[in-house]
Amino acid sequence: MRSLISMSDLSKEDILEILKLAYQFKNCYTNNNLNGKVIASCFFEASTRTRLSFESAVLRLGGKTIGFADSNATSFAAKGESLIDTLKIISSYADALIIRHPLDGTARLASEVCSIPVINAGDGANQHPSQTLLDLFSIEESQGRLDGINLGLMGDLKYSRTVHSLVCVAKLFNLRLYFIGPKSLRIDDDQLFILKQSGVEYSFHLEAEEVIDKLDCLYLTRQQKERFTTGIAESYQINLDTLKNAKPNLKILHPLPRQEELPDEIDSTPYAYYFQQAQNGLYVRQALLSIFLG
Repeated sequence: MRSLISMSDLSKEDILEILKLAYQFKNCYTNNNLNGKVIASCFFEASTRTRLSFESAVLRLGGKTIGFADSNATSFAAKGESLIDTLKIISSYADALIIRHPLDGTARLASEVCSIPVINAGDGANQHPSQTLLDLFSIEESQGRLDGINLGLMGDLKYSRTVHSLVCVAKLFNLRLYFIGPKSLRIDDDQLFILKQSGVEYSFHLEAEEVIDKLDCLYLTRQQKERFTTGIAESYQINLDTLKNAKPNLKILHPLPRQEELPDEIDSTPYAYYFQQAQNGLYVRQALLSIFLG
């Protein structure tokens, strides 16, 4: 049993093993690898898809969940208990901890103070490894391969933890990256440095139309307004006109929830894949939990 805090905790072989098992779960494979285990699902920050798919995965694997979706009802928020004390107490009640927190690095802290495995379900603008696993699953499922994909990453690349985690595996699968969006929301220099050191090819673009004819997948993100330290950044959006020159195999991904960047009119196009992507989160998290905690 081990923790998953960052995508750097996984090798390419680890990732492929998880994806292979996820395909089996999607094809109705079942097991009870968590039978008799109690998993703490503790979300200090709002969540719909991640929390519910993790909890559903635990139940389908024969385990049980405890925890909360509103930290305001805990002693941490209401009575001034320290976060470290809260984490230590939780670890004494469960066999593993799934945690989401608005501050960067909290999941790493939890793994250091808890006596049980910890899975990062999103820490601030830092990382969201299980989301990246389901993103990779959805890319492979929709394209028939992972290696050599032309991947557009559009929107709030500065604060999006899903983008940060996905960028971490670009080298492993020889992804060609196209960063699309306002200059004010570009990915940080430290991550660009890692990409350069890894030999990952990338470029910057203000509009999706500039590269839509090259992309196999377009990964959209909303503005992470809850993490802004100043005013709202420049707006961005795709529409039906954006897709006029798209490749026939293009699939649009989005970690959801969406805002104005992804209008409803896209839903009825053959390019929309974000609802299938969200559903895939269940199978990938079943596989992840089964391998890590089973």
